[in-house]
Amino acid sequence: MLEARAITVTRRGRHLLADVHAAILPGRVTAIIGPNGAGKSTLLKVLAGELRPTSGDVLLDGRSLAAWGAADLARRRAMVPQSTTLSFPFLVIEVIRLGASVPGFDGVASRARAVADAALAALDLADFRDRLYGELSGGEKQRVHIARALCQLEAARRAPDETAALLLDEPTASLDLPHQALVLDRARRQAAAGWAVVAVVHDLNLAAAWADDLLVLSRGRVLARGAPSAIFSDGILSSAYGCPIRANRTPPPGTPYVLPQLLRADGLPSA
Repeated sequence: MLEARAITVTRRGRHLLADVHAAILPGRVTAIIGPNGAGKSTLLKVLAGELRPTSGDVLLDGRSLAAWGAADLARRRAMVPQSTTLSFPFLVIEVIRLGASVPGFDGVASRARAVADAALAALDLADFRDRLYGELSGGEKQRVHIARALCQLEAARRAPDETAALLLDEPTASLDLPHQALVLDRARRQAAAGWAVVAVVHDLNLAAAWADDLLVLSRGRVLARGAPSAIFSDGILSSAYGCPIRANRTPPPGTPYVLPQLLRADGLPSA
C-alpha cells in the first residue's frame, strides 16, 4: 500500500496541501480529482517521492519513502508526469527501454528487450518503434512515457508481497478517444495484476467510469473520498469546483456522469 499521512506542503507561506491523508491500495485504481490549483499534481509528486512534504510522511508498505534508496524505490513505483522534455534524439524504443535501465536492477539486461517490446505493443506504439521521439505529437509522446513506466515496473524484480505503484498525472489529457480507452484499460489490467494505480484525472466522467476510488481535493485539502457512486453528488462536486454541477446516472449499470450546469444572465440555473 502507498499511504500519505498528514501531508502538508507549504511554499512562500501558502499551503499547497494541508493535512492530506490518502491510501492507494494494491489491486485498485484511485483517481484524484478537483479544480485547477487544488493540489492534485503536488500530491502525486509527494506520493512518488519527487517532492518532500513540509510535514507528514508517505509510506510504501509501511516504510517511509525517505528511507528508500533510489534503485529500490524505482523497483516499486513509476511516475508519468504531465509532460517530459528530452533534449537528445532518442528513438521511441530507446525511450521505453530507459525504464529497464535503472542502476541496481538485477537481471534486467537479459529481458529488457522483451519487456520493452511488450510495453510498446501494449500502448499501440509498434509502428513508432524506430521513430524519433521529438517528431511525435503530444499524445504519442504521452503514450511513450506510459510505456516507459510499464517497462520499468515490469522489468524490476519484486517479491509477491511488495507493492508496485503506477502514478499518472493526467494520462489522457492529450489522447483521442480510442487511446484514452487503451490507456485506461491498460491501467485497469495492471491494477487487476496487483499494482496500486493512482492518476490525476480532470475528466469527471472518465474518473467515474474507470476508477474504483476517488479522492477529491479542494484548496489543498481532502474534501471527500470514496467510490464514484458516493462522491458524484451535486453537493460534493459543486462544493469542490465552486460552480453548480448536476450528477446524473446512465441506464444500467448506472455509471454516474456530470455536465456543467449553465447559468442564465440573471445567475439562475438554466432549465
